[in-house]
Amino acid sequence: MKKFALLLFTVSMCFSLEAQIQTPAPSPFSKLEQKVGLTDVTVEYSRPAMRGRKIFGDLVPFDAIWRTGANQNTKVTFSDDVVVKGKELKAGSYAIYTRPNEAVWEVFFYSDTENWGTPQEWDASKVAATVKVETMDIPMPIESFTITIDDLHNNGGVLGIMWENTYVGVEFTVPTVKKATKSIEETMANTADLKAGDYYAAGSYYFAEGMNMEQAKEWVNKAVEMDGGKAYWMMRTQSLIYAKLGDKKAAIEAAKKSLAAAQAAGNQDYVKMNKDSLKEWAQM
Repeated sequence: MKKFALLLFTVSMCFSLEAQIQTPAPSPFSKLEQKVGLTDVTVEYSRPAMRGRKIFGDLVPFDAIWRTGANQNTKVTFSDDVVVKGKELKAGSYAIYTRPNEAVWEVFFYSDTENWGTPQEWDASKVAATVKVETMDIPMPIESFTITIDDLHNNGGVLGIMWENTYVGVEFTVPTVKKATKSIEETMANTADLKAGDYYAAGSYYFAEGMNMEQAKEWVNKAVEMDGGKAYWMMRTQSLIYAKLGDKKAAIEAAKKSLAAAQAAGNQDYVKMNKDSLKEWAQM
């Protein structure tokens, strides 16, 4: 009996020791955090590798729901309500499931993120949005399963899925205009506390989004005035607003001031941009 107890103790110690060994995960965990406009987007997923295997149509069958990665649910989190290829998606976290096929994938945003792989029973009521996306061929093989957030702009981006020789891009938009406009209106209402940076942020945003150009000009002019003509980036935007409004003379004058300030600061990027604009406007 003592020998048996000793054997059990020895075996348990072996298991205890094994549990402390650290080895690389076959499909390592990855976390991607990206600010898109004013919205936080986070992707959490595991990354299986090809390892000489054929992936789509073999390891990952066509026309079957796939976990889109490995291990726990691949999860995307949006801090605001977004629109995914025309489908509204509330702020929150979603498991990403896909149904791959040769030419088109279905992408499912599933509200239950606590599954290990695919759910034992698929619940259609938990599908917050489904979109169809055409596949694109990649000229070089992608060894590790990869998710990206590409083609960023103020109002959205593309959630990219790639592996082997296949890329799928899911376009989404974020409510930047609504949030930025509200922030501008609330801030600009309290003129006593406004600084040059506030006027510039408001005016440059209006310019970038093609909103009320006259208002953009007024705010940026105020920023340049308060700054005292030192901020070459402010005068650069000022020149572009004048050009947009068709006032070439004022645009050239502002660009020359921006050029001089950029040269004094040693910023060659702005030196080149202003020289290019002055050359262009002189020929208009």
